[in-house]
Amino acid sequence: MSSVTVQWITMGGRSLRLGRRNLEALLMSVALPVMLMVVFVYLFGGAIQTGTEYVTYVVPGVMLLCVSFGSAMTAVSVANDMSEGIVDRFRSLDVGGAAVLAGHVTASLARNVLSSALVFGVAFLLGFRPRADAGQWLAAAGILVLVIAAVSWLAAALGLLARTPEAASGYTFFITFLPYASSAFVPIDTMPSWLRGFASHQPVTPITESLRGLLLDQPVGDAPWRAIAWCAGITAVAIVAAALLFRARTRT
Repeated sequence: MSSVTVQWITMGGRSLRLGRRNLEALLMSVALPVMLMVVFVYLFGGAIQTGTEYVTYVVPGVMLLCVSFGSAMTAVSVANDMSEGIVDRFRSLDVGGAAVLAGHVTASLARNVLSSALVFGVAFLLGFRPRADAGQWLAAAGILVLVIAAVSWLAAALGLLARTPEAASGYTFFITFLPYASSAFVPIDTMPSWLRGFASHQPVTPITESLRGLLLDQPVGDAPWRAIAWCAGITAVAIVAAALLFRARTRT
């Protein structure tokens, strides 16, 4: 096992331990999926017509919303590291910036996989019944992991861009906004005409339609390929941006 891999695993474990110590954030990451499913299904579901049971329609959107909320925790964790001087300590121990950032992303992946599992569990209790076969489950899981990785790297870059943890949390607002302006919670054709173009051509819509179609055994067209392309592009740009920002922030 290479030293880079060892550093990556070590930094990932460190980020997970730090997350466990933040009891409020940990409780929120567990409670948020439950609250969101209940709110959307029981408070909004009766007023929204989607042609199917709303719990069936909304599950992918709630998962993506939880991922977007989780991005704030990742951005804040990175900003904390940069503002508290721990990164200088790591550099004195020959720990590379890539390992530090990858550790935060790994912890974010673990938290968001747990959050997605909770969304599924609550959805089952509320009546969600997927019809996917094994291949469709694997495809949906693969797309979801790609989404989490893309959002996590983007959040890490935003955490490096921010000068304070509070600013880092604020920078992730636009990530949280995107699921609302998509097909995640309402059909796009119910939106005002000026908003439909944006909703149709932003990343959350093909991701949502891919997950929904795969889980319900419905036609998905080219939505999965568009979702993968968006995730790959966001990840690539975020990794490059994170590397440049880390170098700029640690330059002496």
